[in-house]
Amino acid sequence: MTAARANAPDQPVRDAATVILVRDIESDPHILMGQRGSKAAFMPSKFVFPGGALDTAADFQARLCAPADPATLHRLATASDPALAEPLLLAAIRELWEETGLLMGRHDPEAARAARDSHHPDWHGFLDAGALPSGAGLTYMFRAITPPGRTRRFDARFFMADARHVLGDLDDFSHASDELSMLHWADLDAVRKLDLPFITEVVLAELQTLLESGGAPASIPFFHHEDGRSYFDRL
Repeated sequence: MTAARANAPDQPVRDAATVILVRDIESDPHILMGQRGSKAAFMPSKFVFPGGALDTAADFQARLCAPADPATLHRLATASDPALAEPLLLAAIRELWEETGLLMGRHDPEAARAARDSHHPDWHGFLDAGALPSGAGLTYMFRAITPPGRTRRFDARFFMADARHVLGDLDDFSHASDELSMLHWADLDAVRKLDLPFITEVVLAELQTLLESGGAPASIPFFHHEDGRSYFDRL
């Protein structure tokens, strides 16, 4: 640990959601990855999954048109504040849309138009595309809290997402923001060759096990830190 990091003031921990979007999940799994900017305050130049912080103004106001699977909802509700369960899923869907331009939801232009006025502006682009956010296809599979001393700290929930629940062309990133560059699909071996954060490498190992088993996780790995030590528990 460098002296600068050791002496850095601790940062508040923000709730966050990350999406591991997988296409051809049963035959030839490929994962969507993007590269953070070289001047980003958090994990500069690293290849990451789409994701970001929970926005209390936007994500508590929105509603899912279909829930996630019961195990995901139960684990989200029991491992932390139950009121965060649906907003975290919504944050995952919103961040995926903002960073990649991909819509995870249900095509329903009429209902999306009707919902627009009651939603935060961060959701307007999603709704204007004629979609409603859906939790179908999202599986809670990992939780990690950024270690103390970092420039940003997040309590991140990782969701594996089946790309069959994405509307439209999986290779169309034309509506993506500029937060991630080099958006592309890669198999597990190719992803491991990228410049990855440590926690992404850990999540990939869990993802491989989950893909090989073909089922829901028996428990949720939880990477966290207390009293200067790191812990790897199961929820």
